Amino acid sequence: MDIKTGALALGGICMLALAIGVLRRKAEIVLNFFVRAILGIVAIYTVNMMLNGLGIEEAVGLNLINVLTVGSLGTGGFALLYGILFYNML
Repeated sequence: MDIKTGALALGGICMLALAIGVLRRKAEIVLNFFVRAILGIVAIYTVNMMLNGLGIEEAVGLNLINVLTVGSLGTGGFALLYGILFYNML
């Protein structure tokens, strides 16, 4: 094996290791987003039912925009949605 082939093989192995690290991190980010989105849907549904039980007819809708908000921002997105709801009730 000459120097060029060895350098290319070493470079390829390094690129493969970096690609595996990046893909692992992206998979973690996607999984984290989906977990937050699912928990956010459950939380929105639960809080809407609690508000309905208290006689408050206003509710945060379960739609794509709200799911994306809660999935990307997490607890802050959940608080943001209900903050906007209560601000509009004033």
